[in-house]
Amino acid sequence: MLEVSNSQLPDSVDVLVIGAGAAGLMCAATAGQRGRSVLVLDHANKVGKKILMSGGGRCNFTNLYTSAENFYSNNPHFCKSALARYSQWDFIALIEKHGIAYHEKTLGQLFCDNKSRDIVDLLLAECRVAKAQVRTRCSIAQVKALGQGYRVETNMGAVTCESLVVATGGLSIPTMGASGYGYEVARQFGLDIVPTRAALVPFTQNKRQLERQNTLPGTSLSVTASCAEGSFHEQMLFTHRGLSGPAVLQISSHWREGQTVKFDLAPEENLAEWLQLRRQQSPDSHLHSVLAEIWSKKLVQFFLQRAQISSRPLKQFGEIELRQAGDKLQHWKLTPAGTEGYRTAEVTLGGVDTAQVSSRTMECKTQRGLYFVGEVLDVTGWLGGFNFQWAWASGHAAGEVA
Repeated sequence: MLEVSNSQLPDSVDVLVIGAGAAGLMCAATAGQRGRSVLVLDHANKVGKKILMSGGGRCNFTNLYTSAENFYSNNPHFCKSALARYSQWDFIALIEKHGIAYHEKTLGQLFCDNKSRDIVDLLLAECRVAKAQVRTRCSIAQVKALGQGYRVETNMGAVTCESLVVATGGLSIPTMGASGYGYEVARQFGLDIVPTRAALVPFTQNKRQLERQNTLPGTSLSVTASCAEGSFHEQMLFTHRGLSGPAVLQISSHWREGQTVKFDLAPEENLAEWLQLRRQQSPDSHLHSVLAEIWSKKLVQFFLQRAQISSRPLKQFGEIELRQAGDKLQHWKLTPAGTEGYRTAEVTLGGVDTAQVSSRTMECKTQRGLYFVGEVLDVTGWLGGFNFQWAWASGHAAGEVA
């Protein structure tokens, strides 16, 4: 399929969308299907790069349980209108209309059976039906407000438009073409930016911590990770740089530099009580062999060393001593050295202040015809398809009126 046309840019269109990602393409298709002439511009060499690499190449395109509670924003009510008017069920219907096979993994996360490319093809097919044009390798030099509408200068020429939609994403994964250009446009027109930082991102640890766990990279286990107001029960993965996995990515959105993260390393058990029960059942069993029933041998060795507990037969532990051992082994408090930053972050927290944007239309309240959709706004979802659903919902909201 030909993704884009490299012919000369039209002199003018009704709607110009900057950014050919999830939100931008959804907006373009929606606006075009209303009969609007639409042009999408992207500086990258192909459209939908984050879609293509998402979900391990299978794109976690939405979540069955999407609600406003799954998003972070200075204004937690902002996302409600768009999510209600274009829900996960609407996007699932679009998926099924295009015959894309999908499945649920865990916690309502929906993935393509085949590959992420199916989602990009769906969006381009919708744009093609809507006669929305798409150009790649087109960088923006200047945006200027006219008496009515905008003039956009690019390396391919100038275009005027009535409505300008900024769908440039955030700062995460710069190798995919991420930039702060959308924030520059917002500032140009007097909008505030909520301070940004990397989110859904692995933790890094200092050299001493990494040396202690040098046998563990690639090892995972189920944990509950807690920090500030957040708590998530999912998998944690040890890496050569620190910690990753869904539980860590989720809690990273709550973490600030210098804070401690609490990990429950056996969330399905009360280890203090469980060890008492195991002592009654098998008093001659050694502590390490009993713990190997719930953790791998590598993890058992690491957790015993971390808690400074020597393994011996359970009958040699006093009741209080065994309870204390269970508590020490179960609970791990860790202060990460930092995060891997935007290089590997799945999303960007913060962005264009939603106080200055209509929650119904995504239009700037103080600048007629200027719209912001997707990750560039101060709306960030949890891990698990929520950020894509925000892209579909916000893009559709703008596309209905732009």
